[in-house]
Amino acid sequence: MRKTVLHSIEEPNGGLCVDLFRRPDGSHGFEVYRRDSEDARGWYPIGGYYEQRYADETTALGAAIAAQPWLEEVLRTLRRVPPIL
Repeated sequence: MRKTVLHSIEEPNGGLCVDLFRRPDGSHGFEVYRRDSEDARGWYPIGGYYEQRYADETTALGAAIAAQPWLEEVLRTLRRVPPIL
């Protein structure tokens, strides 16, 4: 079964991205991806967070912000401040 990506949030310089997702079993998670401009293969996972499970999207987002502090500022800039902040 495949996960459903709920949000994909990119760092301003375009080199990092965090995907928040929901699994078919209802658990939530996130992963950090990297893209190198000189590499045409696209995004590849670098965080190792994929297997961590959270009960809901808000908890997964809080864990993602703790792991990737730049994410909070990007969300504020986009005016998509999550309820946990």
